[in-house]
Amino acid sequence: MDFSFNVNTLFSEEISVVRSDLIPEGYSGELNHSLVQQQVSSILDAMGEASSKAQGLKQQITSGLKFRQTEGQTAYILVDKYSNGGKGSVIGLLKVGHKTLFLLDSEGKSQEMIPNCVLDFYVEERRQRSGCGKKLFEYMLYKEGTHPRYMAIDRPSIKFISFLKKHYGLVNSIPQVNNYVVFSGFFKDRPQDCSPTPKKARIIMGKLQYV
Repeated sequence: MDFSFNVNTLFSEEISVVRSDLIPEGYSGELNHSLVQQQVSSILDAMGEASSKAQGLKQQITSGLKFRQTEGQTAYILVDKYSNGGKGSVIGLLKVGHKTLFLLDSEGKSQEMIPNCVLDFYVEERRQRSGCGKKLFEYMLYKEGTHPRYMAIDRPSIKFISFLKKHYGLVNSIPQVNNYVVFSGFFKDRPQDCSPTPKKARIIMGKLQYV
C-alpha cells in the first residue's frame, strides 16, 4: 500500500514495531514526533480498513485512534523499502496484545486467562502467497517470545486458519463461546514466562538474524 509521504523515513527496518505512542521502535529520524504519529496513524487507518474489508467485517478492528487509546497492544509493520519510487510501501500489518478472556478447556471448564492474542493480521492481496505473511508472523513470535499454540486468535479468517495449519500444524481447535479461537495444546505446559529475549532481531537478505 502506497502513501504520499516517505514510508522509509518512518521505518528503518523491513519490519518495525509500533506501540501506543505511535513512534516506531528505535526511530531516530529528523521528523518531529507529532508528524511521525500522524503518518503512522494514517498507515494504521488504511491497513486496518483494508484488513476489515478483506475479512468481511462490519467494523474496522484497527485504526490509529483506537490503537493510541489502547495500552498494551503492539503492531508489527512490514514494508517494501524499494517500491513506490523509493519511498517504500506498507505490505503487512500484525497486531497483538494481552486480553483478559474466559476460555473453555478441552473438558469444557472455563478458565480466566490473560493470553497474548493475535488481534489483526493482514497482508496486501498482491503480496500474499509470497512468504511475506510467514516472515511477519515469525518476527512477531520471536519478539513476543511465544509459539502460536499459546496464543488466542481473534476471529481468524479461513485464510488465517489455513496459514496456521500449513506452517505450525495447528488443526484441532477448542470450541469457545466468544470470537476467539485456541488450538489443542493451548492449556498444556504453558510457559511461565513468555517474554521476549533481550536479543534483537533484524531482517537481512530476507532472513531473520539475531544480534
